[in-house]
Amino acid sequence: MAHATRRRTLDPADLEPFEAWLAAVLGAEQARVRRVELLSGGAIGENWRISVQVTGGDRTGLQDWVLRTDTPSPLVLSLDRAREFACLSAAHRVGVTVPEPIADCADPSIIGAPFMLVGYAEGMAQARKIVRDPRIEEFGTILAERLGAEVARLHAIRPGQHGLDFLPQPETSPAHQQVADLRALLDTVSEPRPALEYVLAWLERNAPRDQRIVLCHGDYRTGNYTIDRGILTGILDWEFAHWGDPHFDIGWFCARCWRFGADEREAGGIAAREAFYRGYNSAITYPLDPGIVPYWEIMAAARWAVIALLQGERTGPEGEPSIELMLTGLMAPEMEYDALTGIAAFEETGRLVAHG
Repeated sequence: MAHATRRRTLDPADLEPFEAWLAAVLGAEQARVRRVELLSGGAIGENWRISVQVTGGDRTGLQDWVLRTDTPSPLVLSLDRAREFACLSAAHRVGVTVPEPIADCADPSIIGAPFMLVGYAEGMAQARKIVRDPRIEEFGTILAERLGAEVARLHAIRPGQHGLDFLPQPETSPAHQQVADLRALLDTVSEPRPALEYVLAWLERNAPRDQRIVLCHGDYRTGNYTIDRGILTGILDWEFAHWGDPHFDIGWFCARCWRFGADEREAGGIAAREAFYRGYNSAITYPLDPGIVPYWEIMAAARWAVIALLQGERTGPEGEPSIELMLTGLMAPEMEYDALTGIAAFEETGRLVAHG
């Protein structure tokens, strides 16, 4: 099919400018790329595993890194690479398990677009394989506890810290800000979505009053971390980092859309949500409020619906040819259904219930 192949930003046959830039940044005599491999995933960012032979300086030796840059048509609400690198670096400084920040480059002439360079996290990130691992009952609970503690460390970062002043702070409550942002994005979608408008109106009316603002990952879920034999090795993809309510990340992780069919394991398809909560509360001063999390799960479904619509519209006549993005755009009705069913369950029982 003509539209099956996506354009790529990096050209593996033209890496001399990158090698020269890298040698200068590292203070090395020479940096030679030995292998380049496009990694799977990356609907928003483009990720390349790069093996580099460094001669001289503190990084002498064969290095295994990931170069992350934009796809040819990036999503409007994602951070650029410099800001994503700054957020990942802040998380690294407070002890969150992330790939080591190496360097970032704002000069588009080096590879064709700005990019960042980070360490390579060993292991697997494919969500459907993780939740279907035959050993999930052995390691899932421990992994969920660890992931809860990791995001709690991230939530210790508050506005005014780590040079993250470029991130806009909510103009109102974090929940109301999310609704306003989603409405603005939905207004750019070509087709009307009345169900989604209803969901956003409900979220606006029922917004929690919690005013705490922390650094949120923004896409904290199974599929955005790597594991090796059930052990966490890295938390990935920081392009949606923002100041927000800490329950945003909790609800996103537990939302049905990110369990990948393993609905009985409500924490990311890997364990009971109580394990995730337990890990979180063990590592933070302010424990989470379980009663607020269902609201943020409904928000997660609405947000993913909007993102899916935006992804689908990236494939228009002037957009990016990608079957993956086309199919993502078709997921919006399922997310609307999740949100509406969640609202009905929440209004009846005060919590969300599994549905088929």
